[in-house]
Amino acid sequence: MSIKTKVTNLETTTSINNVVIANYSKLKTTLLFLPLFLLISIFGYLYSQNAMSDVQYVECQKNVFLFFNAILSPFPNLLMNLTQIGDAFIFLSLLSIFLIYAPKMWESLISGSIISGIFSSVLKNLFAMPRPAQAIDHHTFTIVGRTMPGFRSLPSGHSITVFTVLTVLLFAFMPKKRSYKVAWILSILLVGSLLVLTRVGIGAHFPLDVLIGSIVGCISGLIGIFVTKKYKLWAWISNKKYYPFFMLLFLAGTVVLFNKITEEHLIIYYFALFNLIFSLYKIIHVYFKK
Repeated sequence: MSIKTKVTNLETTTSINNVVIANYSKLKTTLLFLPLFLLISIFGYLYSQNAMSDVQYVECQKNVFLFFNAILSPFPNLLMNLTQIGDAFIFLSLLSIFLIYAPKMWESLISGSIISGIFSSVLKNLFAMPRPAQAIDHHTFTIVGRTMPGFRSLPSGHSITVFTVLTVLLFAFMPKKRSYKVAWILSILLVGSLLVLTRVGIGAHFPLDVLIGSIVGCISGLIGIFVTKKYKLWAWISNKKYYPFFMLLFLAGTVVLFNKITEEHLIIYYFALFNLIFSLYKIIHVYFKK
């Protein structure tokens, strides 16, 4: 590799990361006001309708659930692939290359993911709402994949993950021009809405589960960004001397994905596997080059 090429690659990596740093530096904690207001409004409405009990929570959205489930369930293969993106392991595998080119974004992803995991566990145990398969006759709606009974429906963990990651991405690569900003925000919201609605399509969650989960995900992503701005908890991930740790991590990830592929031949697993293998190659290349 020529010196010129090496310099160009270094400049590309630095410039992408600098864009993320610059975008994050502009953010203020007041951004949390809107999702918090929406969350409080939703719970206020549910409380006013006496819908915080198991039965009423299901009844107030049963028809909406059946409507979306009927519309989406005829596309089982698409649903099963898209819904896997709500798995943090799959989503982060798809974004693994950014560990090299935008480590600042990955710092926020790590913080946001930890926070979202805590929120998900606490809120599921706090509300203990029934899943559709637990509360509604199985013959009245379609279940794609395995049946998920139990009382851990609210909020949807997949939805929290999706919007935690998308929020970090949204602000990391926010364009400067107003028209591009609008298009970028709408695109992220559209993609996020499609991904979380797959949870209704496969019969795993009610609409309010995914709506509330999405808002909690936005809050988690924003907190992850603000934590990263204030504390240098994960600054070490951009240091090349720690790359062997990520090499082992990516290698372990490829083994996990190979096992998943042998169990289910989902296209999304192949995409995630390709990204991990490519990221592993790039990180090895960067680590060993002079």
